[in-house]
Parts: sequence; structure tokens; C-alpha cells
Amino acid sequence: MDLKVRELLKEVTLDYSPTLSKHVNDTVSAIKVAIDKIPDDLKVTADEAPGFVRDIGADKVEFKFKKPTSIEIGGSYAIQCIVKPDINVDLFIRLPKECFHEKDYLNYRYHAKRCLYLSIIKKYLKFSSVKVEWSTLQNEARKPVLLVYPATELVGLPGFFVRIIPTTNSLFTIKKLNLKRSNIRALTHGGIPQATPKYNSSILEDMFLEDTSELIKRTFLGWKELGEASILLKVWARQRSSIYVHDCLNGFLISVILSYLASQNKIANSMRTMQIFRVTLNFIATAKIWNNGLYFRREGQKGIPQEERVSYKEAFPIVICDPSAPFNMSFRISRIGFVQLQDEAALTLKCIEKCRDGGFEEIFMTKVDFAAKYDYCIRLDLKGKSEVHASGFCLDDECWRLYEQKVHSLLNQGLNNRAKLIRVTWRNTLSDCSIENGFSILDREPLLVGVSVSSMENAFRVADIGPNAENKEEALKFRKFWGEKAELRRFKDGTIAESTVWESEHWNRHLILKRIAEYVLLRHLSLSKENIVHIVDQLDFSLLHGVRDPISFSGSLLEALEVLSKHLRLIQDIPLKVSSVQPLDPAFRFTSVFPPEPHPLAIVKGDVPRLQKLMPSCIQPLEVMIQLEGSGNWPMDDIAIEKTKTAFLLKIGESLQNSCGMTCTATEDDVDVFMSGYVFRLKIWHERGLSLLKREDGSDQFKWVSSIDKELFVRSQHSSMINGLQGRYPLYGPVVRIAKRWVASHLFSSCLVEEAVELLVAHLFLQPLPFNAPCSRITGFLRFLRLLSEYDWTFSALVVDINEDLSPKDEKEISNNFMLTRKGYEENKQNGSAAMFLATAYDKASEAWTRFSPNVSELKRLVAYARSSANLLNKLILQDQIDSYKWECLLRTPLNNYDAVILLHRDKLPYPQRLLFPSELNQGKHVAQGNASKVFQPFMSPGDFKGSLEELKNKLLVNFDPLRFFVGDLEKEFSNMFKVWYDSLGGDAIGITWDRFSSKKRGREEGEDPVDVLKSVGQFGKGFVRSVYSLKSPRLMN
Repeated sequence: MDLKVRELLKEVTLDYSPTLSKHVNDTVSAIKVAIDKIPDDLKVTADEAPGFVRDIGADKVEFKFKKPTSIEIGGSYAIQCIVKPDINVDLFIRLPKECFHEKDYLNYRYHAKRCLYLSIIKKYLKFSSVKVEWSTLQNEARKPVLLVYPATELVGLPGFFVRIIPTTNSLFTIKKLNLKRSNIRALTHGGIPQATPKYNSSILEDMFLEDTSELIKRTFLGWKELGEASILLKVWARQRSSIYVHDCLNGFLISVILSYLASQNKIANSMRTMQIFRVTLNFIATAKIWNNGLYFRREGQKGIPQEERVSYKEAFPIVICDPSAPFNMSFRISRIGFVQLQDEAALTLKCIEKCRDGGFEEIFMTKVDFAAKYDYCIRLDLKGKSEVHASGFCLDDECWRLYEQKVHSLLNQGLNNRAKLIRVTWRNTLSDCSIENGFSILDREPLLVGVSVSSMENAFRVADIGPNAENKEEALKFRKFWGEKAELRRFKDGTIAESTVWESEHWNRHLILKRIAEYVLLRHLSLSKENIVHIVDQLDFSLLHGVRDPISFSGSLLEALEVLSKHLRLIQDIPLKVSSVQPLDPAFRFTSVFPPEPHPLAIVKGDVPRLQKLMPSCIQPLEVMIQLEGSGNWPMDDIAIEKTKTAFLLKIGESLQNSCGMTCTATEDDVDVFMSGYVFRLKIWHERGLSLLKREDGSDQFKWVSSIDKELFVRSQHSSMINGLQGRYPLYGPVVRIAKRWVASHLFSSCLVEEAVELLVAHLFLQPLPFNAPCSRITGFLRFLRLLSEYDWTFSALVVDINEDLSPKDEKEISNNFMLTRKGYEENKQNGSAAMFLATAYDKASEAWTRFSPNVSELKRLVAYARSSANLLNKLILQDQIDSYKWECLLRTPLNNYDAVILLHRDKLPYPQRLLFPSELNQGKHVAQGNASKVFQPFMSPGDFKGSLEELKNKLLVNFDPLRFFVGDLEKEFSNMFKVWYDSLGGDAIGITWDRFSSKKRGREEGEDPVDVLKSVGQFGKGFVRSVYSLKSPRLMN
């Protein structure tokens, strides 16, 4: 890890070269020249920033302009701890006392004059060649700052600016800004003036900003490791948008905390950079002293009295104080912001302890942003909502901060123990805003709410039990809060209590949190439904079959499997009894995108059912593996073993038919059993048929020996492990289903098999650091996309240890197998195999699911699509997008990314309802068109309902999928000419990308025309293919 940290520090540390120094000095000089041009005694009135003065509620703001007392560079540049790519220099401009009166600490006069002073500087800077913008200090609208961009941009310093921050020195008597003083006359409660600790701290901050900067500078001077630790902490914090924010951490506070630890000898000069980093995180996460406050102690200095310390703790949740600068440097940190900070620090310490390479990737390279961190995100659009500032924009605190607290309090009470943590942040400053015009435009950005779920059991709970009916006072409060949702109920234990009930079908319970939050916000805030956007169910449409989620039928499916298992074990008239029954299909482990619905015809016996509207003519078989009792009489030959298994299956089918009345159909390879609305396809696994890997003679390569029993064994191991994982993480199934839908909708069905997707998602739950395991569909899906797009597939194996049973020896074997595949890849860059290495306890050589695909070019395409989708999803979560079409774009694949496109007849797909978006193309060359076949219809017609139930069952098409057969034919016939991309879950478009076209291609006649090839493709799919379009010609290869 040390090597990686060194490389990271090289990458993010600014080169303080003479060229940079000159650039900074030139910019500062330009600012000084502009300020020098401002005439002394220039009369400054509220007209310079009328909106600001009006909204802040200040009076008596006129003054005569005087030059700054001093102009000094401070901040990270002064201690050489700037972190790229955000390169800026803080310039402290000390405001002269002559511009202020002794009582300007009252009623926002100081803040108004501070802004007016900057307005004059901005006006004169505009006459020079620099660009000037408004910003704020830590998102505090009442404390604007100026951003000055130099006229010429230095190469390697994009976006560089100087931030002008006003300071003062001994401007007001400190006692007048005591925490218990009331300095805003309008702030009263029942006629009694209220203390203004935050307002007072806001002024004190400017008075002691230079002193605290000097304190930090003295600590950091000549201590290289401390500076590097500061840089690493900034990199760490910037990756975590929930803590690098106005009410939590910033670069200044990181430096203050490090200075405190140094002053208390918690860190020493002998420590290495990463040791300081770790000690600091451990201190943030676990130190009990936070409860009392951090107070610097210095020799020869009088400490802060105990009475004053009590006042600080009463006013602020977190206190950091230095006797030389008697104000709380952390006055902006909120209680919940600090809880979040401690949580992130604790998770990071876990990464160091548990993750590979000391957690370098997880700590410094992984983006822990709002969208990926929280299980549920809510956006409140508050544009033009006067309720936010009804009591005024700025009292002791700003109205936006008070609204954050109000929303947090409501949701905290409403969600109760369903939520582990609720984070509310509202960014109010915009780069293009004009502070002079006031605060009314600072509500453009949405207010963001992030909710981390405590547990799935709590989150999906249907009822909340309130206070006992006998507790009149609490019951009244409960009813006042919940209104019509509150009801008195008698529970099973005889208790009569207030409660709220959120009735919901099981497959819809992930929406309970949304319903609670929406109800509470609508009841207690002046909002309409249009103002509230919950990010929770926007992708549910992709899993629906009609109007409901087919996962709702899983209960009946598992019951049917249980009945079948009992019948199989009770069979007596076969030589070897059935010893075990194991389901293999993804539907049994809740990871099938479309688990089958019970079909009215797939029943044991009964009357012919009435024709339902849209009764499917196709039915999916569900594979079930059975194992027989052990015996030494099995043949040794592979073919003979398979024939013996077929004989057993036929006898089992015959027995089920005779004893239980079940309909069974047989083929050479398996037996299908019709019962309870499903078709179960039986497979026998025999241990002796399990072939092992064999090393080819004289070769380092392993040879994969194909075996039905080996495949069954691997599938059973996989199914068993995934089933166990689903039991531990109920949300695993829905995330996998959305991930599979995304893979298929972008035509990657031939590249990434279902089991590989299940393992990728399993990794997110088993090794979630630096996050907690996902507890919502969209968060889990976003992390899946980022895993696909950001993982280092070329140089790293992805090990999925589901049962935590991999020993060091197993891990070494996996590592050796991985290195062996990469050695082959290096020797032959065109080698398409093993681009993605997925290792498990049952497959240490990654041969089961990714041995042949995705190859290098397929993986490159997959990564690009995942990156694009992740970026879009991130925008949809955080920005003001409520258009359903934008969400659909996550699953709409651009057909112009293919060289040719085949469009299919939608009414010839076996399950037309699964089609997400009908495909149309209005570009390229239309080379073929075909009519739909009349032989197959996806739904039964009244004419089909003639005859007995058994005759109707024979009309059911089991495992019929024309798309699969068509793609198989294309890959067999044209494998040397193009690559086929398709959607196995119901898409009506097939993409084609040409291989390098050559007249000397194997088996092809010289001069074959690509258009003729595409016409041949149309002929292959006659009756199924609607149109074929050529978009790009193939590249020729000699």
C-alpha cells in the first residue's frame, strides 16, 4: 500500500514551482492594483447590494471606503497542502476598523458592510482583465466571498482561482459576542431576546481567521508527514460527499484536527504519513473527548474556564476551541453531520483492516457519494417556497439550515427505527448567482435527503406500534403527528395502543418507506406531491409482467417444488431411491427476472380451464437436479452412465404418472413433469460422471473436459450458495434481477451469463466496503454498474467467497490460476478468453461462467456501457429529473452503435409482454424485410381449446424460444464474419458488429458482399425477422 500511497501523493500534490509562485503572485498583484484604484472615502451605500441588505435585514450600513489594512495569502497554499484538481489560493483581506461602528455587531450590520465592501472590490476588479464571481464561505449565504480567475490560464492549472476572504482584527469586544448574548433584536420568544451563538460565532470567525491560520501554519511548518497526512485526509473526505459538506468537514477543519492531535502529542514527528492518517481516523471515530469538546492547551496560556466550556456544549454539538482564538471553530458542524463523519471514519478503519492492499482502492479511489451511499434518496424541489424563509432569511442561523433541521426532525420521527441514519443537505450557492440581488434565488438546487436503512426487517415492517392508550399525553402527541393514519388497535398480546399500518403486498414492501416519508412531508410541510421525488421505484417497471411483479408467484412455486420433492422421495419402484432433490433454476433462488407464473394447463388433473385473455402457448421448464442412492453397479463409461440416467428418468416419470396422476413427457436427456401450474425438468446427477480438469500433454494450459455431471455439480453448488446468500440479504434478489435486465436490454446476453451477474452482485453484498451492504434496489444497481466499469479486470481476479470458506491455500491457488490466464493473455493479445476472472469456492479457475466470454473486446464494450449508465443514474438520483423517459434511457440501448441491426416480429416472441421498448430504426440501409410466420402464436386462441386436458397440454410449447435458436444458427453459420448481440429476456432487436472483413476469410468465397450476407441472415430467420438494416460497412483486412 505504501507504494500506491506514494504514487497517489505524487498525483494529487501541487508542484510549488517558481512558475506557479509567479502565477499566484501576478494574480494577487492584479487584485492589489485593482483595490488601489478604489478612491479613499468613497461613499458606500446599500445600493451596491440592495437585495442582500434587504434580505439580511440590516440597517445603518453606509460607510466610507478605506483600503484593506493588510492583504495576505493563507489557507492550504500557505502550508503547501493544496490537493489537485481543485486548485485555489485563499487571500485574506483585512477590513479596516474605520469602516465600522462599535455596535455593528448588532442586527447583521457587520455582514451587510462586509458584503458591500466586497461589492466595491468586485466592481473595480471587473475593470481589470480578471474574471470575478460570487461564492460563499462554507455554503453560508450571509458570508459571501469573491472568486477571482486570472486572465491567462497556466498550463496544468485548469480552473485555478484566488478566493478573497474578508477578515477583521479586534473589531469588536469579545464579550459583546458571548455565546449567551442576543445580538439580533428581532429574535425573541415571548418577548424575551434569544441568544445568538451561531450569529456571534460567524463574526468571531472573521475576527480570528488569521490567528487560527497562523496556529495551523506553525504546526505544519517543516513537518512533511503531517502535510502529506492532511492531503490524504482531504482526498479521503472529497470522495465522500456526505461529509465534505457545509455542516461537517472541510479542509480547514482537517488542518485544525491535525493541529490539535499534534498539540496533545497524539501524533509525533517519528510517525509515517499513513500512521498519522490512521490515528486521525481512529480519533474521529472513537475518541470520547468529543463529548466534552476539543480545547487546545498551550504553555503560558490561560485555558478556557469550565463555565465557558459548558456554554459551548449547550450551544453546539461539537466544539473545537483555542484560547488564543476564543470561538468554536466547528460551529457549523451539526450533530447528524458528525455522526456521519464518525460512521465514515469507522468504515474506513474497517477497510484498512479487512480489504486487500490495506484498503487503498476503497479508501482513496472509490466514490462514496450521496447516490451510492444511501439506500433511499429523496429530493425536495423548494423553488419559490416562501415557507422556507417565512420568519426571515437569516436569524441566528440561516433559514436553509433551519429547514434542513425541520425536514430531518420530521423524517426521524416518521421513520423511527426503520432508519439507521438520515442525512439532509441543501446546497444554496450557485456559481452564477448574484449575491447583490438577495437570497431568493438560492433555492434553485433541490434539498437532498439520504436514508440509510437500519435493517430490511424494520424497513419492510407493515405496522408501527405507538404509545399505550392509557398514556393520554403521548397518545395525543402521536395522533397529532400522524393525523388520520393513527388508529387504536388491539394486538395479539392484548395490548391496546396507537398505531399506524401500511398495508402492502409482499413484493411491494420496498415502497413502505416512500409512503411514510411522503405522508409525513405532505402533512407537515406546505408541499405538493410534485415537489417530492423519491428515488426508489423508478426501475420497477422493468420487472413487471403486466401490472404485477411475477416474483409474487414464488410462494406457489416453492410449494409445488416441496410437493414434487415428497413424491420423488416416496417412489418405490425404481432400483435406487431418490436421496436428494435440488432446484437449479434462478426462479427458485429469487434471481430470475421473470419467474414463471402458474399456467392453467400445467396441472395434474381436472376440467379443461376456460380460455383466459392472453393465455401463453409457451411455458418455461424449471430444472431440478435429483441424486439417487449410492451403488457400485453404475457403468464406468460416460455414455453408458448417461443412458442409465435416461432409463432412471423414464421410470421415475412413469411412476409419477401412474401413482400421482402427473403428466410427464420424456426426451433423450430429461423428463418434464407438469404439476401445480409449472413444468419441472428433472436431471440426474451422478458423482462418478464428474470429470476433472486434465492437463494437456506438454502444455501449461488446462483443458476443460465437458461433462454433464460436472456442469450439474457446478450449477448445484452455485444455486445452493446463492440461495443461502438470498436468505441473508433479502434485497439481493431484486438487485440481481435489475442487473440482469440491464445486461440483457443492452444486448449483452451472449457475453455475460446469468450466473456471472449473480456473482458480481453477490460481491457487492459480501464485500460492500467502503459502504454497508445495499438495502435498496437502485443503490445496489448503481454499485453494480460502478463495479463493472471501475474494477481492474485486467490485473485483478474478483473472488466471491460466499460462505467464507476459502483458505489461504485456496486463495493462493486462485491467484496462480489467475496469473496463468494472464500469462496466456500477454502472449496472445487477441486471445479472447478469461477477460473477466470470477473465482469461487467451487470454481477456483474461473471456468464455469466466464471462461469464454466476455472476451477482451466484449468486456471493453460492457465497461463503456456500464460507465455511461452509472453516470446517467447518478444524475437522475441527484438532479431535478422526474421525466420517466430519462429513467427508461438506462435500459434503452442505442441501436446506432451496431454495424447492422435485425428487427424481429414482436408477435412471434414467446413472451411479448416482456418487451420493454419496441425497436424502430430510421437510419442505415434497409436490406431485407420479411412477413411474420403464421405457424406460431405466443397466445392460445379459442380454436386451440378443443379436446381433453391432456391434449391441450400437448399443445403447450415447453422451452420454446425462437430467438435462442435463431441466434444459435447465426453464430454457427456466420461465426467468422460477425458478432451477434441480443437480449435473451424478450428484446425484438439483434445487433451485429462485423469482424474485420476479408475476401480470404475461412470458407467464404472471394468478394462476398456484406449486403448479401445480411440478406442471407434475413433468409435464415424467415417468418421471424421483420427487417434487416446495414448501418456501417465492415473494415477490410488483407
